[in-house]
Amino acid sequence: MPEIKIQTEEATAMTRQSGRLQKRSENAPGQKVSKQSNRKKVQPLSKLQCEKNQLVLEGVTKPCIVIESPEKRVRIDCDEPVYQVLPGRDALVRPSPLPHLGWGSSEDVWLKMVGKEQNYRHSKSFMQKHLTIKPRMRSILLDWLIEVSDAYTLHRQTFYLAQDYFDRFMLTQSDVEKGVLQLIGITCLFIAAKMEEARPPKLSQMAYVTAGTYYEDEILQMELIILKALRWNLCPETAVSWLKLYLQVASMNVNSDLLEPQFPHDAYVQMTRLLDLCILNINSLDFQYRVLAASVLCHFLQQEKVEKVSGLSDDVLQPCLTWMSPFAVSLGRFGRATLRDFSRTKEDGHDVQTHSDYMSMLDVASGQEVNSPFLTPPSSMEKMWDIDL
Repeated sequence: MPEIKIQTEEATAMTRQSGRLQKRSENAPGQKVSKQSNRKKVQPLSKLQCEKNQLVLEGVTKPCIVIESPEKRVRIDCDEPVYQVLPGRDALVRPSPLPHLGWGSSEDVWLKMVGKEQNYRHSKSFMQKHLTIKPRMRSILLDWLIEVSDAYTLHRQTFYLAQDYFDRFMLTQSDVEKGVLQLIGITCLFIAAKMEEARPPKLSQMAYVTAGTYYEDEILQMELIILKALRWNLCPETAVSWLKLYLQVASMNVNSDLLEPQFPHDAYVQMTRLLDLCILNINSLDFQYRVLAASVLCHFLQQEKVEKVSGLSDDVLQPCLTWMSPFAVSLGRFGRATLRDFSRTKEDGHDVQTHSDYMSMLDVASGQEVNSPFLTPPSSMEKMWDIDL
């Protein structure tokens, strides 16, 4: 009987509390009852402003809500559809080209990687949402981010994460002023460095490279805006991660381990240089990252081998190969890149993002795009660089 008495007292207390809340609600119609807190109320995302630039970002969609489904599997409820990769329904999904993995299923790993291509959406159509921003501005910004990455010896993956964050963030916004592109860019690099680097640059260092244009608190404010706009989805398969995977698979022998680098570093540096140049062009967003990476590889290896290691067919690769040809020709005119020594920082030289005169290369490539729109990629016997794998 004591247990019944305790339950009755608890029920009575809950009834009294419910009555007080109802009475309070009746006294203030239209008001929602909420628990008071001593914490400062956070302004809505669309009203967060960078004081210096009076930036107001609109169109940020509501965050995803994780819901437990009846099948005890977690599904995501958000504004954009979540795609599921199903063999046979996606023309780009083929049997896994990955070798046997002792630590997991190669098919599962492959499907998850391909699935990210569909879930992390990027498109050059974001330019239509920002009237004051031109494609050239994006090229200049990304070129500057490469230069900053070089100065702080950041990894290639760090830059490509920042590029992905920037393009996806701009797709969620509208009417962003060109005066804040640098703030958005350096904030994306700041987030990417914290995701990828063991020792990311400090916030003060990121503010320093803007030459006093932006302050630390502005970068922190923009960081919150970007993270919420991206819904904290910060782990895409970037173009450089696809390229590294393809080259690794192409370089492996029967007894090799996928996780142990097998490819020649100098060849990888030449390939990433072409990828860097292509990613500066807004039209690179017309292609999936894995198609872009495979097309880069086609300019160094025989296409038949690339199709095997990438799981992509010729009809998928040809449009990207045709578009990429002027960039490959432009890169060839500027000569080979040298493998730099980063032994003092204990970093592998091929993994560090290095900067070249990409804007001059881009100008040459753009001129060839206009003058020779029907360039074709070199044949298997006429590659720019001889790489024997």
